[in-house]
Amino acid sequence: MTQTTALSPEQVKRYSRHIIMPQVGSSGQRKLLEAKVLIVGAGGLGSPVALYLGLAGVGTLGIVDFDVVEMSNLQRQILHHEHDVGRPKVLSAQETLHEYNSGVKVVSHEAPLTSENAMEIISQYDIVVNGADNFPARYLVNDASYLCGKTLVDGSILLFDGQASVFVPGQGCYRCLFPTPPPPGAVPSCAEAGVLGALPGMVGSIQATETIKVILGQGEPLVGRLLLIDALSMEFRTVRLRRNKQCPLCGDNPTIDELIDYEVFCGLQAPAAVG
Repeated sequence: MTQTTALSPEQVKRYSRHIIMPQVGSSGQRKLLEAKVLIVGAGGLGSPVALYLGLAGVGTLGIVDFDVVEMSNLQRQILHHEHDVGRPKVLSAQETLHEYNSGVKVVSHEAPLTSENAMEIISQYDIVVNGADNFPARYLVNDASYLCGKTLVDGSILLFDGQASVFVPGQGCYRCLFPTPPPPGAVPSCAEAGVLGALPGMVGSIQATETIKVILGQGEPLVGRLLLIDALSMEFRTVRLRRNKQCPLCGDNPTIDELIDYEVFCGLQAPAAVG
């Protein structure tokens, strides 16, 4: 679909609540239909992100995930159902999304995102939404998105806490916020510490909203800001972020110009022997 292509009668009816909004209109809905968004992870965060972007009419959704659905996922991962247990998450996600909106193109990348394939995959999309739940993947997605010149909509969850931000190349990155990963084992995963089942829905909805705002060019996305959510007290706090001039990726004198071994970087694997 090009910018001059008129919406079909079915699309006008489906997206009527968008079209009557002055911030969206028919031109904005066409932008959504033309957009290509990559979602990293079809789990807790990726589920609400994918559902709301699919419902909004984002034309192409890429989903990267190599895992299968487990019973413990069903407490929070709303893309999947009981009959999906044991099936690949990308397959379950594709079927669920098409049940909601058959017009959305869902591209499945059923493989781990690695330093070998990240650039090739990410380069195909306009925006990247990160739902990864481990530090090697988070740094990998950040670096690859920046090197590909793609906006990254980031989010994370643990226990009752969540956070979200938007990183635009040239205006800061995840490494500006966290220059180095925590020591191995210092920060537990959701599998180790748990997460409130409803929390991913809250943070994922924020990520989807930020993605739509970026596509439409409307409002003030969370660029240069980190949104912190404490669901126990239901308090939202915003922290200002600045591009770190010393950042090895996006600073004034960058030293990172290619992807590295992120397992080694995060201390989860010893460097390979040389010689």
